Amino acid sequence: MLQSSQSPTPLQPNPDYVQELLGVVNSSPFPEHMAMRLVHIGPDAARVELQTGRCHLQPYNIVHGGVLATLIDTVTFWAVFLRLPQETGLVNIDLKLNYLKPVESGLLTAKGEAVRHGKRISYAEARVFDEDQELVAHGTSTLMSLPGKGLKLSAPKFLPASAP
Repeated sequence: MLQSSQSPTPLQPNPDYVQELLGVVNSSPFPEHMAMRLVHIGPDAARVELQTGRCHLQPYNIVHGGVLATLIDTVTFWAVFLRLPQETGLVNIDLKLNYLKPVESGLLTAKGEAVRHGKRISYAEARVFDEDQELVAHGTSTLMSLPGKGLKLSAPKFLPASAP
């Protein structure tokens, strides 16, 4: 993965927020439908896993490209999410990807990393690996912040800043 050009965030994610977020995300309809799970989220990185099944296959019995595109779209979103102010949403405005190897079955792991954060526009990249850790797809995403459109969770997003 590329190394993020961002300096470390001065705010520390609240572990209670992260746990609540994982619960909300992983129990929402689309991730459940796709059989994918957000398994890690940090200030500049995320990991999503998807156990392939018959429903993910196209007529040639390989995983449909839309499944790989969904993984890239999803993991890039979560890679930039924690740097957003609380209750700020995010949408993808551009998605580019390359399919590198067909997949027939097994666990797919998407790893996303924020490349650039901006006040309105962020940019991230993702890599998708099969269960043999072979790279099967790569992509990039441009995302736009939506103030006032974020998740309303009970825990604060960040721990209080500690005094120097």
